[in-house]
Amino acid sequence: MPAAVLLANLSEPGPGAIRETGPGHLAVFDDPGEWATFSQPAEPTPGKASADTTDLWESQVVVRGMHCAACSLTLEQALLGIQGVVSAQVSAASQRASIVWSAALTRPSKWMRAPLALGYRLLPASDAFSSDHGRRAARLALWRWLVAGFCMMQVMMYATPAYVAGPGDITPDIQSLLRWASWVLSLPVVFFSCTPFFANALRDLRRRRISMDLPVALGIVIIFAVSSAATFEPQGRWGQEVYFDSLTMFVFFLLTGRWLEQRLRARTAGALDSLMQRLPDSVERQQAHGGFERVTVRRLVVGDLVRVLPGEAFPADGTIVLGDTFVDEALLTGESRPVTRPLGASVLAGSHNLSAAVQVRIEKIGESTLYAQIVALMARAAVDKPRLAVQADRVAKPFLGFVLLAAALAAAYWWGTDPARGLMAAVAVLVVTCPCALSLATPTAMLTSAGLLARHGVLVRRLRALEDLASIDTVIFDKTGTLTEARMGLRGVSTRAGVTSAEALQLAGALAQHSLHPVSRALVTAANSARLDHADTVAMPDVAGVREIPGCGLEGRLGTAPGFGFCGLLRLGSARFCQLDSAAHDSLQVYLTDESGWLAGFDLDEVIRPDAHEAVTRLHKAGLEVQMLSGDSHAAASSVARRLGIKEVQGDCTPQNKLERLQALQQQGRKVLMVGDGLNDGPVLARAHVSVALGQAVPLAQAQSDLVMPGGQLLMLPKMLAHARHTLRIVRQNLCWAAVYNAVCVPLALMGWLPAWLAGLGMALSSLLVIANAARLSRLKEKS
Repeated sequence: MPAAVLLANLSEPGPGAIRETGPGHLAVFDDPGEWATFSQPAEPTPGKASADTTDLWESQVVVRGMHCAACSLTLEQALLGIQGVVSAQVSAASQRASIVWSAALTRPSKWMRAPLALGYRLLPASDAFSSDHGRRAARLALWRWLVAGFCMMQVMMYATPAYVAGPGDITPDIQSLLRWASWVLSLPVVFFSCTPFFANALRDLRRRRISMDLPVALGIVIIFAVSSAATFEPQGRWGQEVYFDSLTMFVFFLLTGRWLEQRLRARTAGALDSLMQRLPDSVERQQAHGGFERVTVRRLVVGDLVRVLPGEAFPADGTIVLGDTFVDEALLTGESRPVTRPLGASVLAGSHNLSAAVQVRIEKIGESTLYAQIVALMARAAVDKPRLAVQADRVAKPFLGFVLLAAALAAAYWWGTDPARGLMAAVAVLVVTCPCALSLATPTAMLTSAGLLARHGVLVRRLRALEDLASIDTVIFDKTGTLTEARMGLRGVSTRAGVTSAEALQLAGALAQHSLHPVSRALVTAANSARLDHADTVAMPDVAGVREIPGCGLEGRLGTAPGFGFCGLLRLGSARFCQLDSAAHDSLQVYLTDESGWLAGFDLDEVIRPDAHEAVTRLHKAGLEVQMLSGDSHAAASSVARRLGIKEVQGDCTPQNKLERLQALQQQGRKVLMVGDGLNDGPVLARAHVSVALGQAVPLAQAQSDLVMPGGQLLMLPKMLAHARHTLRIVRQNLCWAAVYNAVCVPLALMGWLPAWLAGLGMALSSLLVIANAARLSRLKEKS
């Protein structure tokens, strides 16, 4: 039975759910065939190889049952306590977790079972049931809110006479009747609408820990108990203390806040979820008899022929074999406008078919697609915790202990003179002091920005990069494949006596085919074209031991090959790498040498990206210093820099030279953003304060950068920097509001000047304001 079907039978978190989720259910996920649906192989941390870091997998799961930052910390500790779990990151804002575990020591059922005892449930992030469960939970929350609202209105109607009537206007029997009516109407609120608070609080007490629901539940119990005592015994000590109206108003406001918070979170932090669920559940696949049958996407294999209708997403990478259409590829390439995909064109999984039905031959499925790589990056970003969020989470858990202590002190202070005021002051403290706003302030804003940037073709690998991006003052560009297009044209070939241009091209192509660099691809293309155009051209020889030196070139050993009168060591690359003296050239020069010296020279043309000049101009206008570092000759690099308006340029750079230049700027106090194509910029990308990799030259999973732009749209750089600054301003506003709110409301509650219903309203509004403020980041900021 599929895992999703078994999970669909589970009820809400609680004792019943714990009993239902036995080993027989979760054991489904122990099948290695199921792992690929929510996990992928992970690499061990360098320097930490041991028995528990072999056969590692990284799983992305959705967490149900979390309500605050303290929950995420508790869940992380529980997961890390399981043998075989190497690391666990849990985000309360995105309701997701990333778990790295060793298949040699544990299985998914073990680390999925442990959180059940704490009241949390882990669901595979890719499972369709996770969204179904979210919709059912939202409907149940809406019903709880409606019941609380209806009962609140009725209770307020019965409580109004007590506020407006004068002494003697209401007879004791009528007053008793109104109290009993209010008590009866409060029962559905307490025993239905408040169920989640009590269930979570009971779970906390059993586990001897604190979450936000424990103070809330205590406040509800105190108010209901005192009011019930006054109703059952009007002449007793608490006979005049009836607060059913405050109770129902408090619960209604609190549920209103949580419901709106979930809705806003779906628009902000939940934006990543919507982007990660673009694949269709099913697609029409051609059968052996020629007809089409709708099957689940998981049943597709390479070579299948599928029919994709208008409005549907492509389920896998493939080639159109019938029809033509327009396609939306905004998430995958950053191209905001629909692009034409005629017969024979390639289409990408996750892109949307807009205009006509087409038939597609499947070429890549599952983890091998670009969409899967993008989802993996976004899933990691969803559980990443920015530095400000980590600091806020550290405060949140002890803060809850302070809440209980402050409530006890408030009750003790007033008990001797006015016990009723003491109890209500304690309830107000329990309710109003909420660390949720503090914990949500940073991650909600960061996840909103990450979702927005993803919709514009920028993939955020680490949320911390958005913090650092706001302080950038210097931008360094690599040249080839970054400011220039990742394609080049061969303008001319010069050779030494006795070597033809065709022979030189075949030798260069034999080396260049082992590299992904744009120069290498241009030479391979030229060599292949020469063989096609001239039948008598010698074949490309085999070169052994080819080695690429990043930023320099390639070398290998040529054996005895038909058509070539020499053998030995060959080098292809810059003049310095080939140990040649070279005159300055405005164009890019690449050299080929053998053991006798210079063998050939290749003159290549570079094509500057159409948006490069405008992007550099906008960066200058934003007050940023722009520099360019290139492994090509200084003359070629300077030529491109002049055309783009870049004054600071350095050519003939090895990767070490680039790293030294970056470190020199950092020692001067500069905050540096490095932009490269990711091919030979690994060290400098890793060292920069923030790094961006353009294009798809390197698989996304191997990219060393903080942000990735598969479409290579340079104009997003100034927009991204401006939006990062806007994001940090929003985060600071949220943190400031959270601090001010608690600083003002806690003293008021301690003094007994804050009624319970107003405390509940304040608690709800504190979180709502933080999330609503973060929602302002759902539009791209053009200027800082």
